[in-house]
Amino acid sequence: MPFDPARLAADVEAFCQEVRPEEELAYAERRFNEHVVPLAKKHDLLGMNVRTEYGGRGADPVSYFKALARIGREGTTVRTFFSGHLSIGAYPIQTWGSEALKKKYLPAAVRGEKVLAFGLTEPEAGSNPLQMTTTFEKRGDHFVLNGMKYLISNGGIAQAVVVFGYDAGVPEGDPGRRISAFVVDTDAKGFEAESFSPNAKMGMPTSNTAMFEMHDVRVPLENLLGEPGDGFRVAMGTLVSGRLSVAAGCLGVIEDCLAEACEYAKVRNQHGKEIARHQLVQEHIAHIEMDRVASESLLLRAAEAKGRSEAAPGNKELLREADLLAAQAKFFASNAAWDAADRAVQVWGGKGWSTLYRPARHLTDVRVCRIYEGTDEILKLKIAAAVLGKEWEAFK
Repeated sequence: MPFDPARLAADVEAFCQEVRPEEELAYAERRFNEHVVPLAKKHDLLGMNVRTEYGGRGADPVSYFKALARIGREGTTVRTFFSGHLSIGAYPIQTWGSEALKKKYLPAAVRGEKVLAFGLTEPEAGSNPLQMTTTFEKRGDHFVLNGMKYLISNGGIAQAVVVFGYDAGVPEGDPGRRISAFVVDTDAKGFEAESFSPNAKMGMPTSNTAMFEMHDVRVPLENLLGEPGDGFRVAMGTLVSGRLSVAAGCLGVIEDCLAEACEYAKVRNQHGKEIARHQLVQEHIAHIEMDRVASESLLLRAAEAKGRSEAAPGNKELLREADLLAAQAKFFASNAAWDAADRAVQVWGGKGWSTLYRPARHLTDVRVCRIYEGTDEILKLKIAAAVLGKEWEAFK
């Protein structure tokens, strides 16, 4: 059956209508929202970007990121689950996994039997993943992994994680020392995950964020993604998908902040008239609208570039275009969402300071979008190097 974008949009809308009251309650109680996965399964959203031969819906990039934008209106927490499960979880398996590996994990992910996550960040390796200390050894018919990953979305609820590490047999400083990527089952002996308390994070209390350690974890040889030493390429390629999903979610945040600010401004009366009639409040509304329209334009342009790149996987120029546009869209939209949420809080005044209301939750939660999947600083360097020329890169 061919992909139907209208049907996906309708299913996403139905999911959002059902998940909102559950998210509102979970946020008020500062606990993980256990309803996201069952409701996503109910509305067939756990394989939106997975190809149909593996049970997914086969959404094109534009349709997929539009869906994430709508989900983003329900909160950065809800959208982050889908990013971890699909954009940076299923995507690298579908793109670099063997046929056997795809059949092993993707149908189960679509059915909700395996939640996926992406384990790149470590306590001392964030913006520079090459500083990671996780290692692997090949022993007969399996690999053995050791190391720690940190601040992993879905890390405490996932059944499988895409993990990166160095070959333990190659010394640091050796030019042949390269990263490899693996799919690791979280029920493997020696795999220990610990979820962060909702109160340990500034925001996003309803999402799962975890750290995990691997102590001599055995991984089958067939769970290698790509070829040995392809890990950095897998990670960077996956981040194109991840950054676009963040940008999409931020667009949704802006849309919801605009709706909340407009609705409240029309009913709140001060100085003898609705505050929507005050010029300085209208200034905030205008700025939020410009945040929205500019973010939407950049996201759609980047999603279209991603689609062209996927249609011609060997074309390096299309890949570079998609990579740069994803970075630009993520950088712009995440900052625009922070601005929009801040302005929506200002329009709401005293009520805007309370997380009982949506603008405050957006402000608290969306701040992380300027950090994960590429910090503002890293993306600025990437964008500047594209303008100046590769020979001017700050890091080589």
